Amino acid sequence: MSLYRWDDARVRAALEPLLGGEPDAPDAGDRVYTGISTDSRSVAPGELFVALVGDRFDGHAFVGRAVAGGAAGVVVSRSPTGGALVGEGGVLEYRVADTLEALGALAAYRRSAAEAPVIAITGSSGKTTTKDFTAAALSAAFSTHATTGNRNNRVGVPLTLFAMPTDAEAAVLELGTNEPGEIAALAAMTAPDLAVVVTVGDAHIEKLGDLEGVLAEKLSLLRAQPAVAARPIVGDRPAILAERAREIRKDVRVAGTSHLADSDLRARNVRHTPNGGTLFTWRDLEVRLRIPGRHAVTDALIALTVAEAMDVEPAAAVRKLESVQPGAMRSELRSMGEIELVVDCYNASPQSLEAALDLLHQRSRIRAPRSSVAFLGTMLELGAKSPALHRAALKGALDRGIDLIVATGEFADAARALEANSGRVILADDWSDAYPALRERLQGDEIILLKASRGVALEGVIPLLATDFSGADAEEAGPADTEAGYNRGGGI
Repeated sequence: MSLYRWDDARVRAALEPLLGGEPDAPDAGDRVYTGISTDSRSVAPGELFVALVGDRFDGHAFVGRAVAGGAAGVVVSRSPTGGALVGEGGVLEYRVADTLEALGALAAYRRSAAEAPVIAITGSSGKTTTKDFTAAALSAAFSTHATTGNRNNRVGVPLTLFAMPTDAEAAVLELGTNEPGEIAALAAMTAPDLAVVVTVGDAHIEKLGDLEGVLAEKLSLLRAQPAVAARPIVGDRPAILAERAREIRKDVRVAGTSHLADSDLRARNVRHTPNGGTLFTWRDLEVRLRIPGRHAVTDALIALTVAEAMDVEPAAAVRKLESVQPGAMRSELRSMGEIELVVDCYNASPQSLEAALDLLHQRSRIRAPRSSVAFLGTMLELGAKSPALHRAALKGALDRGIDLIVATGEFADAARALEANSGRVILADDWSDAYPALRERLQGDEIILLKASRGVALEGVIPLLATDFSGADAEEAGPADTEAGYNRGGGI
């Protein structure tokens, strides 16, 4: 595997509209960089360091550390060392007004040099699973590069492009957003050959406003596709997604489980297995997923549609995606003694909560007569509509007949507003305060859903359950694995 060769000429070509002046060093024209980094803690010798500025950090404060770590060049909007870096030890300085914009320009330049087709995937939920399914399906015929971890925003997408091997035959990129215009910027950067929107819902509406704002933001990915590009693909729910997508591209393809899906992209005979798998029939093929839940079926169908568009033999694509495992804290089934956990607390929105409650219901039916418990934490970034959305979501959970609901954070406020039956609801402002009351109510054979936004850290319940019900040491059990990473604030 070889990575793209960055030299001074290519860096200057990528940054040409942004540069405030030429780098001043005797060997500038001969400079070759070993890579591009945004993290001074892990910069490797010979890399180009881009000093990003965020709400809680400023990369310019760490330029010295990056140079000490071996950085051979720096992209900055000011020189924290008063210009001492230029020419000193051969370090080159590229001065721009906005280093985040410069990072995007470097990424766009890398994309323009790639021959591999790019598949760009976005959605309010399900995009990571769809990305994983798509990368697996394409790997049946192509050397495939894909997003890792939560690298889906204006920092993470460039890092994904920089990591793409020169011999990659396909690239599957996950695009997220939490503010208007971010998808359009990422689409311009990645120039997708095929665009996918998995679904839309009330997620991150603090900045996107409402469902209409989410629709406009997500569908900007389709607007960025050239008219001659492959037919875009969307999921079948909600119905308005396909309706609005067809206003942009009449030839859009719709995949899913409902009557809204194209007949040849529709799943039949969906069923769920005791061990957490999901089975369905697609055309004449039987598909066996290791990921539980009906929502995973739509994600898999989208991946198979992408593979078909790229001439991958369907049976080979099916075999590959059948190997995909749930990601950490994404519809992940765990056992704590006789308790079954549905760990789905990587992120949360009203739409993804509904899917998680569907999964809890499915598991309860399969494992009957076990009791069902929904341990709920705040859905973040819902703005002024947050109280109403939490009340509606909690009412929906109560109406499903779940045996016990642990309502924490804004769900506790919602329960008080709804005057929820205290016999079925445990209230607490924080999950750690709720756990002792839950422990007293558990028999040790329940099915428990953990659902909250990432910032709530609800996975902290897992080692407590392990200690109390499986005899494992809390430190040994640990929370679900997560990627800390540098890419803060990944979008939806």
